[in-house]
Amino acid sequence: METPSLRLLGAHEVRARIGLISRQRVYQLAKRADFPQPVADLAQGKIWLADEIEAWLDARRIRLEPRPPADGG
Repeated sequence: METPSLRLLGAHEVRARIGLISRQRVYQLAKRADFPQPVADLAQGKIWLADEIEAWLDARRIRLEPRPPADGG
């Protein structure tokens, strides 16, 4: 039986994944109720599960996608 790998992201990886936002912005996002909770808070900073960050990003992408232009017909 294969054990699934656990992918973790620190603030640097989260900011790169979101789009090179600042480290401070990552921590501002972390205070939001809809942002995934960190799995640990280390001396170097918080760490998150990559799958949870990806799911959060996917949910936001759906809401942020531009609407198709209305048919002028």
